[in-house]
Amino acid sequence: MTLPWACARAPKLFMALGAIALTAACEHGVRMPHEAASAGPATVTDATRDAFGQPMPGLSQARRHQFFVGNSFFNLNWVSAPASVSDRDGLGPLFNARSCSACHFKDGRGRPPEAGENMLSMLVRISVPGAGPNGAPLPDPIYGDQLQSSAVPGLTAEAEVTIEYRQVRGTYPDGEVYELLSPSYRIARTAFGPASTEILLSPRVAPALVGLGLLEAVPDATLELLASETEHEGITGRINRVPDLTSGALSIGRFGWKAEQPSVLQQTAGAFNGDMGLTSRLFTSENHTARQSGPEHFESGGAPEVSDEILDQVTTYVGSLGVPARRDVALPQVSRGEDLFLELGCAGCHVPTLPVASKESLPEIGIEEIHPYTDLLLHDMGEGLSDHRQVYGASGGEWRTPPLWGLGLVSKVNGHTRLLHDGRARSTSEAILWHDGEAKLAREAFIHLQQVERTAVLAFLASL
Repeated sequence: MTLPWACARAPKLFMALGAIALTAACEHGVRMPHEAASAGPATVTDATRDAFGQPMPGLSQARRHQFFVGNSFFNLNWVSAPASVSDRDGLGPLFNARSCSACHFKDGRGRPPEAGENMLSMLVRISVPGAGPNGAPLPDPIYGDQLQSSAVPGLTAEAEVTIEYRQVRGTYPDGEVYELLSPSYRIARTAFGPASTEILLSPRVAPALVGLGLLEAVPDATLELLASETEHEGITGRINRVPDLTSGALSIGRFGWKAEQPSVLQQTAGAFNGDMGLTSRLFTSENHTARQSGPEHFESGGAPEVSDEILDQVTTYVGSLGVPARRDVALPQVSRGEDLFLELGCAGCHVPTLPVASKESLPEIGIEEIHPYTDLLLHDMGEGLSDHRQVYGASGGEWRTPPLWGLGLVSKVNGHTRLLHDGRARSTSEAILWHDGEAKLAREAFIHLQQVERTAVLAFLASL
């Protein structure tokens, strides 16, 4: 295979997507994209620890003001009610974090806890077998759909989750040895009685937030076209259609590890509710169940606890974060790694280029295409990564293709290199080795590269 799987798609598809340069790559075998500006005029040049927290260049003065006000509420700790700071009280009474930035530190990626640590930027979704309306996960009758690891004074947290890792060793054909960590999870110290014996656990680390507003601006028609393509080399992406609480209809899911949220607004409101126990106009109920004794006695911070103004400001902040520029794009090793990335078929899911339509919330950003390396679709990643939970249309083994832009700066911004939905991979190479299912052929092709070629692929990924 000398060209990526994506090139097997009809050229008219790429013309419809607006990815003219990618069509040229398929026709002439050239690299695409090679420029440093992954998000065009929305690209930022900061490559420091603050790289993920910069506003898109070109925001209007009014939107920049909203951005920085939203940033303050993103970083401030919320407190339990009643409190003198009435605009940010109502925390919990059960919660995972006191602020957005507690999970998304510096707007970046979370990680699993180290030995002896509590979960700081990781949470555990739960459900029982079966499905509700539109395929929604069925919550545990006592503990709901997410375990809350913290509580306000006077109340006990729902439970603790412990992680144990089993070492999985292997060897590349050229003799290089590798080792993977296979996690298992156990619920301990349940506060309201035992959870269901059939409970299903899905650990999730917080993803980086760069470029979310741009991914929201990718036209529905683009994703429909990508999903309509027939299977090739074992790859076929699917859309997750999920409830849109603003319109009341089913919409295309774009955000979350299972593509379970349709918009930045709903993703933000859902995090306020599920992670911090805060109500908003979209999520009007507290995040505890009727079978939990105690939480109902704690005072609310208002109805809703997150005002429309604050919700919109934080949504503007999250949706206006710029994308860091690529680095080292001219290095021969990076260029060779880019060629190999395409030849291996990685672009079958991590599509380099997507078009961007005009977006009401970002009218001042003039941009036609972005290079996020995702198709925003669901793909079966195999039994090893399955959480065995249905999330609307997503099966246990299906995960949304995560964008790769910003990947090479995670270690600088967040001080770690833990990857995949549960952070089990300690490096980019380990993340690749966990790929299975639709990605099996690409993984096997990577494994059979020579060490110098594998190093080049990793250098390319570190440039993103």
